[in-house]
Amino acid sequence: MLKGFFVAGPYDDGDPVTGHYYETASNDPARAQVWAYTDRLSYAPGERLSLHAMSSAPHARLEIARDGLRPEVVVETEIALSFEDTPADCSVKGCGWPERYAVTIPDGWRSGLYTVTLTVPGHQSQHMFVLRAARPRARICMVLTTGTWCAYNDWGGSNHYQGLTGPSGGDFASEVSLRRPWAKGFVRWPEDAPRIPHASPLLSKPRYPHMDYARAKGISKKYASSGWAAFERPFAHWWEGQGIALDYATQHDLHRDPSLLDGYDRALIVGHDEYWTWEMRDHLEGWLDRGGHLARFAGNFFWQTRLSSDLVTQICYKTTAHQADPLRLTDPRRLTGYWDDPAVARPATATMGLTGSMGVYAGWSRCAAHGAGGFTIYRPDHWSLKDTGLGYGDVLGAMAKIFGYEVDGIDHTMIHGLPFAAEGTGLEGDLTIVGLSPATTLSHSTGPHDRDGFIGHLDAEEVAQFVYGAVTPETFGRASRGNGCMVDYRRGKGAVFNAGSCEWVAGLIARDRTVEQVTRTVLSGDWG
Repeated sequence: MLKGFFVAGPYDDGDPVTGHYYETASNDPARAQVWAYTDRLSYAPGERLSLHAMSSAPHARLEIARDGLRPEVVVETEIALSFEDTPADCSVKGCGWPERYAVTIPDGWRSGLYTVTLTVPGHQSQHMFVLRAARPRARICMVLTTGTWCAYNDWGGSNHYQGLTGPSGGDFASEVSLRRPWAKGFVRWPEDAPRIPHASPLLSKPRYPHMDYARAKGISKKYASSGWAAFERPFAHWWEGQGIALDYATQHDLHRDPSLLDGYDRALIVGHDEYWTWEMRDHLEGWLDRGGHLARFAGNFFWQTRLSSDLVTQICYKTTAHQADPLRLTDPRRLTGYWDDPAVARPATATMGLTGSMGVYAGWSRCAAHGAGGFTIYRPDHWSLKDTGLGYGDVLGAMAKIFGYEVDGIDHTMIHGLPFAAEGTGLEGDLTIVGLSPATTLSHSTGPHDRDGFIGHLDAEEVAQFVYGAVTPETFGRASRGNGCMVDYRRGKGAVFNAGSCEWVAGLIARDRTVEQVTRTVLSGDWG
């Protein structure tokens, strides 16, 4: 048993990296605790928000606040609660707690991310929801990466990585529910929490300081990989500090509404958008082809998912899709596995210009951990680099380590010192590579003393199998040699500026002048 409400899973070896430890409610009614979740991820003004909760205390203090650069408290009240049992399969089926508070959202609440803080003597927890604008009020809509939030949330014991499901009771969950709390670290970070990029000394066993921190502090081991706090929050607060407003929506909203982005000049995606549905891609591509402009400062565009009709359950069979996904025989294009799987026949590059299967890891483990740390510039005259002073061969964002921890790339050729997308990469328009650096799916080692038991060689083997059809020396080599790119991709009447890296926001946190300048140009300048 760990501090707070963290417990060890059935296959927890005690290691901060490979062990399975997670936050959950206690079924002891005498233990001080309070937990809650909303019935939906997002709302618009005039819609009814329903809060479901349980506690060992009869009452809790409730605060709802817009989490902007300057927090705006919109609700402060006390609500009645009662103790409720929490099902063992709550991660998959939901907690099933009763409604304990509801509000019809007033027109005066601004679009944004809202925190829900519940406090009882001895315990406090936080949840969150998104408020969309009733109609576009800003020029830019930030689309929050809620598909990845759902995939990584391990509250209750299961997510798309580890879990309490399957015949062994220790498998990852192919289905995860929104009707549970968010794991600690997804809504707000502790001030001293480390980011993921970390270069362990050469010839030593790789370390993962963020997971060492998570286990020691009793927060989710996935806190630095996903959630509002990791990427979108610092980006949004930086942008608000520039005096420019954003409207907010979620990937789930994009899945539901093909016209979601109509009326916006630009859309913005930040951080880690690893998981997408077919419908999300359709609706984004439709908007792009009609003339929309997407600014993507994010990485790891990789997996196809499905959502239940009520948007509450996310489905992804991942590497078991060919054996276990119910659609494998009737509709293989909807397999919830790699986008770049030939059976799916919808290359990731068609939407974003880049793909996770040509990039993935940089800046941690033995995966380009001692690499550039930023994007090496090849086309310094590109419009996105205006007023930066960068020249050919310079590296953008190296000191802040904006290149990591998962990046997106593309197969390319070099002609007279300039990179060009290779033939047959699945593009549906012209692609200009502005900058790129190496990345890899393989954590190399020289022997047992520096071998990584977490990443190792399995990711390279998976890419070889699912993208290239078999694991051979040739395909293993192709799968392990990747890159991350910063590109300008034109499709239809629209465009994507894609800085394919999860950690771009680290440059804004560090107030790297050049990274800030590129960000301002992409979001508010002329795209050439």
